[in-house]
Amino acid sequence: MSGIHDFIANEVKTNDVVLFLKGTPEFPQCGFSGQVVQILDYVGVDYKGINVLADADIRQGIKDYSNWPTIPQLYVKGEFVGGCDIVREMFQSGELQSHLQEQGISIKGAA
Repeated sequence: MSGIHDFIANEVKTNDVVLFLKGTPEFPQCGFSGQVVQILDYVGVDYKGINVLADADIRQGIKDYSNWPTIPQLYVKGEFVGGCDIVREMFQSGELQSHLQEQGISIKGAA
């Protein structure tokens, strides 16, 4: 299991924005993953999508890694941001956009 933990830690640390989701950013396989993809695309941020359905070890590993029971999971600069509900609330309040910019991540429509 440590191999999976190392893989996840590496992905989270080497990519500014990582979304662990069911399916791919192009073809999300669940509504919650789809919502987060839509938000990230709308905000216009570059991110890496990791399909947890492709690997059962990753699917379980990411839950252990974050101590969060559901997928999708969004990470920004190595930190767990949250799942669908949290990301949606942050987006609606403008907090997500500010958080990304504060972390030095460029978003669409940002100066």
